[in-house]
Amino acid sequence: MGSVVVAAVQVGAELFDTAATVVKAERWIREAAAGGARLVVLPEALLGGYPKGYDFGITVGSRSPEGRELFRRYREAAVELDGPEIARLAELATELDVHLVAGVIERDGGTLYCTAVFVDPRDGLIAHHRKLMPTAAERYLWGQGDGSTMPAVRTDLGVLGAAICWENYMPLFRQSMYAKGVQIWCAPTVDDREQWQATMRHIALEGRCFVISANQYLVQEDTVLINGGSTIVSPLGEILAGPLRAGEGVLLAELDLADLDRGYFDFDSVGHYARPDIFTLTVDESPHETVVRRS
Repeated sequence: MGSVVVAAVQVGAELFDTAATVVKAERWIREAAAGGARLVVLPEALLGGYPKGYDFGITVGSRSPEGRELFRRYREAAVELDGPEIARLAELATELDVHLVAGVIERDGGTLYCTAVFVDPRDGLIAHHRKLMPTAAERYLWGQGDGSTMPAVRTDLGVLGAAICWENYMPLFRQSMYAKGVQIWCAPTVDDREQWQATMRHIALEGRCFVISANQYLVQEDTVLINGGSTIVSPLGEILAGPLRAGEGVLLAELDLADLDRGYFDFDSVGHYARPDIFTLTVDESPHETVVRRS
């Protein structure tokens, strides 16, 4: 099956300044490509920013004018899928001949979504995944995705999928993606806890897939708010690179794609290690629209 070099880019967003973040992202994408990467994964909420530590003036039953103004600024920094920021990623992908999976804050109508975009070097934006369940106070800011944006993207590198941050703790979501044959599991995140490493290794073992987790490294006024932890893991749970701490940077690893077949020797969660006579999972992948017009 050959091999492929992949990269996890660890970089922090410039909150409320998406143009500056695009410039930072370009620098690290170029460095990853110079290292031979054909697939580059970037962190959760990179374009648009992850506002760690902000409360947006919210208490139970109350919102403040100052919080509304802060949200206006945050919404203004979000990106649209057909906007110039995604177009720039597509230009870079074409120029450097790399696939990109990047975390963005997507603006669609009056709602923001935490989204992972899949950018192909030939066809540009080919898919996107909206985070199904924002975690804790993230629900103040972001809407929920539905089953219509849970792609398994077939590329010349293998089948790519994405789970954003704590979606990786949703066992039914994981099983639905394993059933789609995901071979390279991309996990954009802002979770810098040591426990995250165990989660990434577990998913690699459970899904018999490669896992690439890209985290932000975010510093504000000399205080580290997000301390990275990007990592790359093999289908048998072996750490191939990382975890990267204490700074921005690029992790590179060469994936031996034959390890996918080797891993299936003794475990396939949706095949010979499943019991469909006992357990079944039904997944609704239809889009859920608020207003449906019929003529």
